[in-house]
Amino acid sequence: MSISVLTAALPSINVQLAEYAELFTLIAALIYTLAFILFTVDAVRSSATIRRVEQELAAESGAQPTRVPADVAAGSGRGGHGGAGPTSGDSDAELVDEDMGYVGTRRPFANVAVALTIVAVAAHAFAVVARGLAASRWPLGNMYEFLVGASLVVAVVYLISLIRRDLRFLGIFVLGLVVVMMVAATIGFPTPVGHVQPALQSPWLAIHVSLASLAIGLFVLTFAMNLLQLVQSRREKALAHGPSGRFERTVAGWQFMRLVPKAFSLESWAYRLNAVAFVFWTVGPVITGAIWAQQSWGRYWGWDPKEVWTFVIWVVYAGYLHARATRGWTGNRAAWLSIMGFVCIIINYGVVNVYFPGLHSYAGLPE
Repeated sequence: MSISVLTAALPSINVQLAEYAELFTLIAALIYTLAFILFTVDAVRSSATIRRVEQELAAESGAQPTRVPADVAAGSGRGGHGGAGPTSGDSDAELVDEDMGYVGTRRPFANVAVALTIVAVAAHAFAVVARGLAASRWPLGNMYEFLVGASLVVAVVYLISLIRRDLRFLGIFVLGLVVVMMVAATIGFPTPVGHVQPALQSPWLAIHVSLASLAIGLFVLTFAMNLLQLVQSRREKALAHGPSGRFERTVAGWQFMRLVPKAFSLESWAYRLNAVAFVFWTVGPVITGAIWAQQSWGRYWGWDPKEVWTFVIWVVYAGYLHARATRGWTGNRAAWLSIMGFVCIIINYGVVNVYFPGLHSYAGLPE
């Protein structure tokens, strides 16, 4: 009798609105894919972009650009040739702003990709809101909804960052991960819209999961920056001292990396964003998670697999911030610690949440 009363108290599911949500999710995924392809084309055409920038810089100074080999040009700094005007080697330091500000470089494919990302985010946001309205709850109750919602946060964080910083060089990585998350949600965790378990019927769901998604959105950006930092660091070393292996010879010739800030700048900005994301992770999954657990299960902490891995992620990023701020762990060592933290996030949501039973087993998959 009590079960039937509880069921009757739950709002009905709007099936038609749920179908629209699924449709717009697929539309958003398709547009994201097109944007990803355009970002890839922009990277492939980086040599043409660099030549155009060099010509613009030479025109501004009234000098003609002198063509030099790509590996020499990429490794030369400002004033490295001592000439009167900027050569292609001299302009290398000016191709990108080390503070990641816009320098007026015309990159039509990347710009169209950003415009498509805005359209995709609009369709994506409609899908998430429609899913929530269809179920009359916060749309983050299972792995399908979490992946769709978290990928929206990743895309929104990226677009907001683009307002002040030129992060177009991260487009391939960010949009690629967004597409992977949406494909994983659709293929790996297809879950019809419905009501959630009683433990999730709480206002803490919106706070707890939303802060976790926001933290992950920032961690995605820092993960991409750290990966590029490792590559850029090897490239800078190869150009300064000569390549010592096949990989160094390969990255020394990557023209796309000339449109990417220096390794030091990438690591510095990754550290700043990680510090902000760490605050969201601390307040969200750790603190609000403990409060919610006490209200739901009568204890702040248990040895549930999801709780343990959430704390592991917190420890790894805390260790990274501590080592970076007080122990002087900069450069590649800091990058590897940050990447290790993101790998722990993937394990937490992609492995622990699916294959390790516990109180947090809300993947939405059939038993």
